[in-house]
Amino acid sequence: MEFIIGNKVKLRKIKEDDLKILWQLIYGVVNPEWKKWDAPYFPLNHIDYETFYKREIKEINGEEVRWMAIDVDGEIIGTVSFYWEHQPSNWLEAGIVIYNPKYWNGGYGTEALKLWVDTIFKTKDVPRVGITTWSGNDRMMKVAEKLGLQLEGRMRKCRQYNGEYYDSIRMGILREEWEEIYT
Repeated sequence: MEFIIGNKVKLRKIKEDDLKILWQLIYGVVNPEWKKWDAPYFPLNHIDYETFYKREIKEINGEEVRWMAIDVDGEIIGTVSFYWEHQPSNWLEAGIVIYNPKYWNGGYGTEALKLWVDTIFKTKDVPRVGITTWSGNDRMMKVAEKLGLQLEGRMRKCRQYNGEYYDSIRMGILREEWEEIYT
């Protein structure tokens, strides 16, 4: 799985040459704008490039592709990923980050997440794909809803950010629901 091509974005396997760019997008700015939306209640602990490289080179050279670049006209604007919440029961959660605010609200994230969830269902024997976000991230909830994910859980007032409490949000879609919508 090298490329997944959509109309606006291409998901592509992350290469060694991409790691410097990704490190810069993630850690190159103090208090990056994207972090205000991506679990801002967890601190972004800065790591140097060498540490990042050593960690991620193992990931991108592994057998399982868990992380892909979102590419628009040759520019990396973000990433999609997945992680196993509980692999023995095939509980998988997907994620997306658009690092460059210039690409927010333009449909790039929606298309990227759609391509990613579709790829997960085509390549993994999972009955469901979910996302976890927080009630302060309206864009993520709207994207998930637009793609057919349903609200599955709301843990009330368990995330604190800037002195306010927010809910933790779990949304998901079953394989048969996805296939009904997209096949």
